[in-house]
This record gives sequence, structure tokens and C-alpha cells, in this order.
Amino acid sequence: MSDADQDAGAAPPRRTPGGLLGRAAFTLLVGAILVFTVFPFLWAFLSSIKPNAELFATPVQYWPAHPTLENYRLVLASGDFQRALLNSAIVAVSVTALSIAIGSMAAYALGRFRFRGRSLVLYTVLAMTMFPQIAVLGALFQMVNLFKLYNELPALVLTYLIFTLPFTVWVMTGFLKSVPVEVEEAAYVDGATPFQVFYKIMLPLAVPGMATTGLLAFIAAWNEFLFALSFTQTPEKRTITYAIQSFSATTSGAFEIPWGQMMAASVVVTVPLIALALIFQRRILSGLTAGAVKG
Repeated sequence: MSDADQDAGAAPPRRTPGGLLGRAAFTLLVGAILVFTVFPFLWAFLSSIKPNAELFATPVQYWPAHPTLENYRLVLASGDFQRALLNSAIVAVSVTALSIAIGSMAAYALGRFRFRGRSLVLYTVLAMTMFPQIAVLGALFQMVNLFKLYNELPALVLTYLIFTLPFTVWVMTGFLKSVPVEVEEAAYVDGATPFQVFYKIMLPLAVPGMATTGLLAFIAAWNEFLFALSFTQTPEKRTITYAIQSFSATTSGAFEIPWGQMMAASVVVTVPLIALALIFQRRILSGLTAGAVKG
């Protein structure tokens, strides 16, 4: 019998107790992280389908005894909530589009051209993400008043760019730097201008980077609360986070917060973000220059 036949008929290697223990520990760690991540959303969903009598029952009822969709009906029937959803969609889409459009052009210049002070500009852009929102709130409030944008949606679009644009520039610069120089040189040899190289060559190769930064910019703009609270006032200009915070009801002269409706609104607001993450997951995880250069 040859060595190859002996190897083919050999029994699979036995797993050592240490290896089994390591796999079990890894499985428990992944399970704990999954529970920690999913439980808040699951609890919000369960709370949203509970009647008000079960929300504060003693002992705690983890599973609703009489599930109901009344909270969702009340939330979706609210004109203020519908308007807030529309406002958030307008602001988030506008911020995402501007971040990608401006950020990709800035990243192309920083990532593909050499000029004096390039590193300083790049690290200055990165430093802008280190300031907390509250630190720049006063200056932004003065700027919004100067441009007469208070209580207008463009005020939110303008101010949200201060935390979405630097991140977009930094990440897109790394993606564009990774594009092989041969791709760019081949386009120049064929007579392409720098702008043609940018939008015909670089942007298609940077789609995974744009998907990642665009999704994160959309999530950041969709979930933002401090600037929405500071720069808008009337209900017709509120975004969804401000609208959820404003949920209230008056019963027998007492101030009461409708937790069931708040949980239903939170679930409704979270579903679009989950859908976007699932839709763009392949773009996010795909390789940047797969098949771009064949050697």
C-alpha cells in the first residue's frame, strides 16, 4: 500500500480537550456578544406589542400575554410622527449625498496627488472628528443664526456635515490610495483627463468605500439628536429622534410618558437602518480592486 493510500485511509485527528475547551469558550463569547447586541432591540419590540397594563406589571412579564399592535397604529397614525420621518429622510439623504460628493473629491486629491502640506490637511480633517458635538454647539448656533437658517432643515444638513464629512474624507482617502497606480497610468495613456480618471476609474473602484461611508453617514444623520434639538423648534421641522423624545400624554391632569408608543416608534425608526445594512452588506464587504489589475 502506498503512502498516499495510507494517508487517505487514516483516521481524522482527534480533538484535544484544550481545543474543545477553546471552541466552547469562543462560542460562549460570541453568544454573549450576540445577546448583548440584540437584546435591547428585542426588548423594545416586545415592549411595543405589550398593552399598557403589562408594561409595568410586577413581576416583570418578559413575553406579552396579550400582544397588540395598538401602539404601532397610534404611532403611524400620528401626523407629527409621519412628518418627522419625512424630515429625517430628507436630512439624512442630503447629508449622505453631500458627504460622498464632497468627500470623494477631497479624498481623490489627498490620496492620489502629492503636494506640500497634504499630511497636515489629512490629519487636520481627522482631528475634526475628535471634538464632541457640545464643544462646537455655540459656534454652530451663531453660524445658523447668521445664515438665517434657524428652525429650517438646511441648518441640520449644514451642521451634520461637520461629523460626517471628515470621516468620509479619511476613509475614502484610504480606499483611493489602495487603487494600483497602473490603473491610473493606463487611463492617462489613453488620453483621459484627471477629472475623467476620477469619475470613470476611481469612483467605480471605490464603490465599497462609498457604500461604507455613505451608510455610516446616513446612520449618524438619522440618529442625531443634539443638533436637531438645538436648531429646530416647531413640530413640523423636527426630526425623528426629536419627535420620539417629545412623545407625551396627559391623563387625569398628570404627565405620563407613553412608553409603549415610544418603543413602537423606536422599532419603526430602526427597521430602515437594518434594511440598509442588509442591502449594502455585500458592497461593504467586497474587495476594493478585485480584478482591477491582472498581472
